[in-house]
Amino acid sequence: MHAITRKSLGRTDMHVSSICLGTMTFGEQNTEAQAHEQLDYALERGINFIDTAEMYPVMPRAQTQGRTEEFIGSWLKKSGRRSELILATKVAGPSRGMHWIRNGENDLNAPNIRLAIEASLNRLQTDYIDLYQLHWPSRNAPIFGQKQFDPNLERTCVAIEETLEVLSALIKEGKIRSIGVSNETSWGVSEFIRHSENQGFARIATIQNAYNLLNRSFEQGLDETCFREDVGLLAYSPLAFGQLSAKYVDDANAKGRLTLFPPTWSPRYVRQSVLHASKRYALLAREHGITPTQLALAWCYSRWFVTSTIIGATSLTQLQENIDAWSISLSPDLMHEIDKIHLEICNPAQ
Repeated sequence: MHAITRKSLGRTDMHVSSICLGTMTFGEQNTEAQAHEQLDYALERGINFIDTAEMYPVMPRAQTQGRTEEFIGSWLKKSGRRSELILATKVAGPSRGMHWIRNGENDLNAPNIRLAIEASLNRLQTDYIDLYQLHWPSRNAPIFGQKQFDPNLERTCVAIEETLEVLSALIKEGKIRSIGVSNETSWGVSEFIRHSENQGFARIATIQNAYNLLNRSFEQGLDETCFREDVGLLAYSPLAFGQLSAKYVDDANAKGRLTLFPPTWSPRYVRQSVLHASKRYALLAREHGITPTQLALAWCYSRWFVTSTIIGATSLTQLQENIDAWSISLSPDLMHEIDKIHLEICNPAQ
């Protein structure tokens, strides 16, 4: 069994495991006891990086919002292992219909970010957050399955320098150690870096974007931007909401997020082209004697620009398989076959 490596978090002095435990099932698909079991197991396997968000669990609902952080907080209090972890959470951007988060008026300005960080610190039962991330931009940007930029969707937004100013202040106050963005573009990353350098604000260390066999859009310019600016990718949805596990290929009614929750919440993962590509990758994996999950994760783990891959599970069996995929090496021939499918069905879940 190969030990999980650790990598620098951007230009910070923190080092995180190349696998990160994602927690958005805690409080919806997982009970508090199950969440604690996953956290214990992850640490046993060498994972020191935990990712969450104030809006979790998924599916987002007023009745459960914040429960994921609460479950992590109760585990931190019980285990006493806070110092062993790099803990990341996120502040929600403009509400996207979630009126229950700060009355739906939340945005990435000082009052909202300060309210968000205090609530997260309270739920997590900690004095500081290691990595505080902006869950999505304040501005109009082509994200969450929007394949092209649409100027007709322009709206009033909080300026990046205003957001950076309050984040920098929170670092000085000791409430956060570093900052990152999520669901961002090359322009956004460049602007954050520019304002940091020009005005002496804190510098983003990471970007958390979707990255998987069905969505390799990070490779279309963001890879170069992040390489040149020392911004590490935290790859989320490496199994594309379970599509790349092939469970929906084998059984369209399999239990999972795509059948438990309305597909309108994640339409990019139920396109016909996604289903077609998932079948191709599943067949390729099985032809080479590995599971579709192992193929998808081993591929993601191998990418040079990925600082850490965020995995999630609803059972310890799934979590074990996801972590064990770290030991699988994909041959050059298999990588070539993966790229052939990608060229034929390019980024269907973008």
